[in-house]
Amino acid sequence: MMEKTNAMRLLESHGINYSLQSYEVDEENLSAKAAAAKAGLDLDRVFKTLVLRSSSGDIFVCVIPGSCELDLKKAAQVSGSKKADLVPVKEIKQLTGYIRGGCSPIGMKRHYPTFIDESCTLYEAIYVSAGTRGLQVSIAPRDLIHITSSDVADLV
Repeated sequence: MMEKTNAMRLLESHGINYSLQSYEVDEENLSAKAAAAKAGLDLDRVFKTLVLRSSSGDIFVCVIPGSCELDLKKAAQVSGSKKADLVPVKEIKQLTGYIRGGCSPIGMKRHYPTFIDESCTLYEAIYVSAGTRGLQVSIAPRDLIHITSSDVADLV
Protein backbone atom coordinates (compact mmCIF):
# COMPACT_ATOMS: atom_id res chain seq x y z
CA MET A 1 0.00 0.00 0.00
CA MET A 2 1.33 3.38 -1.00
CA GLU A 3 1.87 6.05 1.63
CA LYS A 4 -0.53 8.97 1.30
CA THR A 5 0.92 12.38 0.59
CA ASN A 6 -0.23 15.64 2.21
CA ALA A 7 -2.06 16.42 -1.04
CA MET A 8 -4.06 13.15 -0.90
CA ARG A 9 -4.88 13.56 2.80
CA LEU A 10 -6.11 17.13 2.23
CA LEU A 11 -8.30 16.12 -0.73
CA GLU A 12 -9.82 13.27 1.28
CA SER A 13 -10.45 15.43 4.34
CA HIS A 14 -12.41 17.85 2.10
CA GLY A 15 -14.33 15.05 0.38
CA ILE A 16 -12.88 15.94 -3.03
CA ASN A 17 -12.92 13.23 -5.69
CA TYR A 18 -9.60 12.47 -7.33
CA SER A 19 -7.82 9.59 -8.98
CA LEU A 20 -4.15 8.73 -9.18
CA GLN A 21 -1.95 8.02 -12.18
CA SER A 22 1.45 6.56 -11.44
CA TYR A 23 4.43 6.54 -13.77
CA GLU A 24 8.05 5.46 -13.77
CA VAL A 25 10.32 8.31 -12.66
CA ASP A 26 13.38 9.24 -14.67
CA GLU A 27 15.66 10.99 -12.15
CA GLU A 28 17.53 12.60 -15.07
CA ASN A 29 14.36 14.17 -16.47
CA LEU A 30 11.77 15.40 -13.97
CA SER A 31 9.93 17.56 -16.50
CA ALA A 32 6.16 17.61 -16.95
CA LYS A 33 6.79 16.44 -20.52
CA ALA A 34 8.58 13.31 -19.27
CA ALA A 35 5.89 12.65 -16.64
CA ALA A 36 3.09 12.99 -19.21
CA ALA A 37 4.86 10.72 -21.69
CA LYS A 38 5.59 8.02 -19.08
CA ALA A 39 2.02 8.17 -17.73
CA GLY A 40 0.45 8.28 -21.20
CA LEU A 41 -1.28 11.60 -20.48
CA ASP A 42 -2.05 14.67 -22.61
CA LEU A 43 0.70 17.22 -21.88
CA ASP A 44 -1.81 20.10 -22.09
CA ARG A 45 -3.69 18.53 -19.15
CA VAL A 46 -0.61 17.81 -17.00
CA PHE A 47 -0.04 21.00 -15.02
CA LYS A 48 3.31 21.80 -13.42
CA THR A 49 3.68 23.64 -10.14
CA LEU A 50 6.20 26.47 -10.10
CA VAL A 51 7.29 28.31 -6.97
CA LEU A 52 8.27 31.95 -7.42
CA ARG A 53 9.59 34.87 -5.41
CA SER A 54 8.43 38.41 -6.13
CA SER A 55 10.74 41.41 -6.16
CA SER A 56 9.48 42.21 -2.64
CA GLY A 57 10.50 38.72 -1.45
CA ASP A 58 7.02 37.19 -1.25
CA ILE A 59 6.57 33.57 -2.30
CA PHE A 60 3.74 32.60 -4.65
CA VAL A 61 2.81 29.62 -6.80
CA CYS A 62 1.87 29.31 -10.48
CA VAL A 63 0.30 26.17 -11.94
CA ILE A 64 0.58 25.95 -15.73
CA PRO A 65 0.20 23.35 -18.50
CA GLY A 66 3.24 21.14 -19.01
CA SER A 67 3.23 22.11 -22.67
CA CYS A 68 3.83 25.80 -21.86
CA GLU A 69 6.44 28.11 -20.40
CA LEU A 70 5.53 30.54 -17.62
CA ASP A 71 5.51 34.19 -18.68
CA LEU A 72 7.37 35.80 -15.76
CA LYS A 73 5.96 39.25 -16.58
CA LYS A 74 2.38 37.92 -16.38
CA ALA A 75 3.23 36.02 -13.19
CA ALA A 76 4.65 39.18 -11.58
CA GLN A 77 1.59 41.16 -12.69
CA VAL A 78 -0.98 38.74 -11.23
CA SER A 79 0.96 38.60 -7.97
CA GLY A 80 0.93 42.39 -7.74
CA SER A 81 4.67 42.63 -8.11
CA LYS A 82 7.06 44.42 -10.49
CA LYS A 83 9.21 41.35 -11.09
CA ALA A 84 9.26 37.63 -10.21
CA ASP A 85 11.72 34.79 -10.57
CA LEU A 86 11.61 31.07 -10.01
CA VAL A 87 12.83 30.01 -6.57
CA PRO A 88 16.11 28.05 -6.71
CA VAL A 89 15.50 24.28 -6.65
CA LYS A 90 17.42 23.92 -3.38
CA GLU A 91 14.80 26.07 -1.58
CA ILE A 92 11.67 24.25 -2.82
CA LYS A 93 11.53 21.53 -0.14
CA GLN A 94 12.08 24.01 2.72
CA LEU A 95 9.34 26.32 1.38
CA THR A 96 6.73 23.75 0.30
CA GLY A 97 7.53 20.46 2.02
CA TYR A 98 7.79 18.87 -1.43
CA ILE A 99 10.76 17.98 -3.63
CA ARG A 100 11.40 19.04 -7.23
CA GLY A 101 9.48 16.75 -9.57
CA GLY A 102 6.96 16.05 -6.81
CA CYS A 103 5.78 19.53 -5.87
CA SER A 104 2.00 19.68 -5.60
CA PRO A 105 0.00 22.90 -5.36
CA ILE A 106 -2.19 21.01 -2.84
CA GLY A 107 -1.07 20.69 0.79
CA MET A 108 2.11 22.73 0.84
CA LYS A 109 3.40 23.25 4.37
CA ARG A 110 2.38 26.91 4.16
CA HIS A 111 -0.37 28.46 2.08
CA TYR A 112 1.00 30.72 -0.63
CA PRO A 113 -0.99 32.84 -3.07
CA THR A 114 -1.66 30.47 -5.97
CA PHE A 115 -2.50 31.22 -9.59
CA ILE A 116 -3.69 28.59 -12.07
CA ASP A 117 -3.51 29.15 -15.81
CA GLU A 118 -6.92 29.87 -17.31
CA SER A 119 -6.56 26.95 -19.76
CA CYS A 120 -7.42 24.59 -16.87
CA THR A 121 -11.09 25.50 -17.38
CA LEU A 122 -11.04 23.83 -20.82
CA TYR A 123 -10.95 20.37 -19.22
CA GLU A 124 -13.18 18.25 -17.00
CA ALA A 125 -10.08 17.05 -15.19
CA ILE A 126 -6.43 18.04 -15.11
CA TYR A 127 -3.39 16.42 -13.54
CA VAL A 128 -1.07 17.90 -10.94
CA SER A 129 1.61 16.27 -8.85
CA ALA A 130 0.22 14.20 -6.01
CA GLY A 131 3.12 15.36 -3.84
CA THR A 132 5.69 12.75 -4.72
CA ARG A 133 7.66 11.86 -7.82
CA GLY A 134 5.95 9.28 -10.01
CA LEU A 135 2.38 10.11 -9.04
CA GLN A 136 -0.12 12.50 -10.61
CA VAL A 137 -3.55 13.31 -9.21
CA SER A 138 -6.46 13.81 -11.60
CA ILE A 139 -8.83 16.47 -10.28
CA ALA A 140 -11.60 18.73 -11.58
CA PRO A 141 -10.18 22.25 -12.10
CA ARG A 142 -12.93 23.80 -9.91
CA ASP A 143 -11.93 21.46 -7.04
CA LEU A 144 -8.25 22.34 -7.46
CA ILE A 145 -9.10 26.06 -7.51
CA HIS A 146 -11.20 25.61 -4.37
CA ILE A 147 -8.74 23.49 -2.34
CA THR A 148 -5.77 25.78 -3.14
CA SER A 149 -7.78 29.05 -2.92
CA SER A 150 -6.36 29.89 -6.34
CA ASP A 151 -7.03 32.68 -8.74
CA VAL A 152 -7.40 31.77 -12.41
CA ALA A 153 -5.16 33.92 -14.61
CA ASP A 154 -3.44 34.17 -17.98
CA LEU A 155 0.07 32.94 -17.13
CA VAL A 156 1.57 31.68 -20.41
